[in-house]
Amino acid sequence: MRGRTPFAVLVVVLLAAGLLGLLALNTALNEGSFELSRLQKQTTKATDEQQSLQLEIDQSSAPDALAKRAGELGMVPAGGMAFLDVPNGGKVVGTPGPAQDSPPVKKSTVDPWPVKPSPGAQPPAQSSAQPSGSPSPQPSTQPASAPPTPAASAGDSVIQLNPVSPAPAQHGGGTR
Repeated sequence: MRGRTPFAVLVVVLLAAGLLGLLALNTALNEGSFELSRLQKQTTKATDEQQSLQLEIDQSSAPDALAKRAGELGMVPAGGMAFLDVPNGGKVVGTPGPAQDSPPVKKSTVDPWPVKPSPGAQPPAQSSAQPSGSPSPQPSTQPASAPPTPAASAGDSVIQLNPVSPAPAQHGGGTR
């Protein structure tokens, strides 16, 4: 009987170690499952937010919304436009004309790009050099009306001509 006791103890220790190993494995799998569930909920929430923001962008960039916003800013529809038909020997198609609006266009008081402040963001500091009644000029990275460059119109078959000659562009040393 003496030879069986160490064998029985060894078997009991191996069974106990196996059970503890299975318990540890099961616990780790359950923790992973909870983490996966939490991440799936977070992904669903982020996807819903992305879709609502995309819907807002789509609604704001619809042609009727853009036309309404342009009218609020004092813009008027373009007059007659002329196009240069490159494949047919550079033939001018259409008659150029200035934009027409019956009443004089008033200066808009609407901010062209309203900024929605993010939570916790500080409002931009006002410059003391300008009077409070005049709007601050916005720097532009591109001139208001630049002629098409050869690289931009190389693949185009029709080029739009401006009906009025543009004012000389002033480049502030910025890069394009």
